[in-house]
Amino acid sequence: MNGSVKWFNRKKGYGFIQGEDGKEYFAHHSALAEGTFIRDNDRVSFEPVETEKGLQAQKIVLLQKGSELTGAGSEKKEQFDEDGE
Repeated sequence: MNGSVKWFNRKKGYGFIQGEDGKEYFAHHSALAEGTFIRDNDRVSFEPVETEKGLQAQKIVLLQKGSELTGAGSEKKEQFDEDGE
């Protein structure tokens, strides 16, 4: 399943992913490949699993960084250019 990182705290090592099914999945750093880091708004794929503690994302793979999805400030630059600033 694909989804986007709702939030992820690197210091604590966990966060949540919003799945394409509209549900939230707990994401633990141990479900990431070694050397992979995720941040808020990143697009990911994962295996959804229902456990005793609730829905969890396992085998999380980073598909696209959130900064690449938003254009990293290109819209703001265009607004300033149109205003002549």
